[in-house]
Amino acid sequence: MKQFFISIIAATTLLAAGCKEHKEEKHEEIQFIVTSPIERDTTINKEYVSQVHSIQHIELRALEKGYLEKIFVNEGQFVKKGQLLFQIMPLIYQAETQKSEAEVNFAKIEYQNTKQLADSNIVSKNELALAKAKLDKAQAELSLAKAHLSFTQIRAPFDGILDKFHVRLGSLLDEGELLTTLADNSKMWVYFNVPEAEYLDYMSRDKKGSNTSVLLEMANHQVFDQKGIVETIEADFNNETGNIAFRATFPNPKRILRHGETGNILMPVAFKKAILIPQKATFDVLDKKFVYVVDANNVLKARQITIAQEMPHVYVVASGLSPQDKILAEGLGKVKNNERIKYSFVPFEKELYELNNLHAE
Repeated sequence: MKQFFISIIAATTLLAAGCKEHKEEKHEEIQFIVTSPIERDTTINKEYVSQVHSIQHIELRALEKGYLEKIFVNEGQFVKKGQLLFQIMPLIYQAETQKSEAEVNFAKIEYQNTKQLADSNIVSKNELALAKAKLDKAQAELSLAKAHLSFTQIRAPFDGILDKFHVRLGSLLDEGELLTTLADNSKMWVYFNVPEAEYLDYMSRDKKGSNTSVLLEMANHQVFDQKGIVETIEADFNNETGNIAFRATFPNPKRILRHGETGNILMPVAFKKAILIPQKATFDVLDKKFVYVVDANNVLKARQITIAQEMPHVYVVASGLSPQDKILAEGLGKVKNNERIKYSFVPFEKELYELNNLHAE
C-alpha cells in the first residue's frame, strides 16, 4: 500500500512538472505586436472654452414717461432697422408740440412786422434783433417738443432679434425703464482665454498681419458650419488666471448662434516632424508615462516619455522616443520589465490610417 501511494505522488509530481513545462512553452510561444513611432508633420486642434456674443447686443429703454399704448412686435422676432416696436401714449407730447408750433407762428409774424418797421427806420435795429431772438427761441422749443414726441416711438436701431419683454401693454413707464434687448446675430464674437505660454507660441508662429482660422464646437458636440477668424487679442493678461482673451468672429447667416451660448474653440496648431505613437502603447506610473522599448536582444526596457499633445487614439511625443525605436503595442499587462519576448512587427502607419477612418466615422 505504501508503495502504491509513493507511485501516485510521483505520477502527480511528474504531471505537474509536465503541465508547468507546457505552460512555459505556451507562454514563450506568445507573439506580441510591436510597432515603431512615425514622424510626420501633423496639425492638431487645441480646445479652449468659449463664450458667444452678438456683435451688437443692446438694451432698449423708454426715453419718456407714460403709458405703454401699443406693442407692434413679439418676443424673439427678427426686426429691421427703423421698424416701430413700442408706442408710448403721445397725447401730452403732441399737445406740447402744437403749443410750440403756435408760438413759432406768433414769433414769426412779430419778427416780420418788426422787420418792416426797421426797414422804414421806425424801430431800431435792436428791436429787430430782439424779435429775431424770440423767433429763434420759439423754433428751438418746437424742435425740443418734436424730439420728446418722437421719443414716444421706440424703433429698432439695427437689424436684430428681440429678447423677452420686461413690460406689458398698459404699463406705466418711467424714463429709462428697460423694455427689452436687441441682438444683431449676423456675426458673432466668440471670446476664449489662452494661457501665457500658448499665447507666446501663437505669436511666434503667427505671421505678422495674418488672421488664424478657427472652428467652433457647439454644446451638442457638433462643429459649427462656418469658420471663424481670430481678429483681436486683449491688451492685458489676467493676473489671477495668467490668461489673455482672444476674440474670433464667425459669420452666422442661418442665425443658429445666439448671444450667451457656450462652446469650444478649436484652434489648429502645426507640429513639424512630430513623433506619433498609439495611446495603447503607453502605461502610467504615478503621473508619468512609459512605454516598453524592445532592444536588439528582444528584451523589453521601460522608458519614460513626455507627451506634447493628445489626439484621438494617438499621442504626440515631446521627448523619449525616435522613429528608429521599437515599442510594444499590445499586451502591456502580460509582460514585465527586462523580459525577453517574441514578436511580430506591424507598421504604425497602417494602424494610424485605420484609426483615422474609424474616428471619421
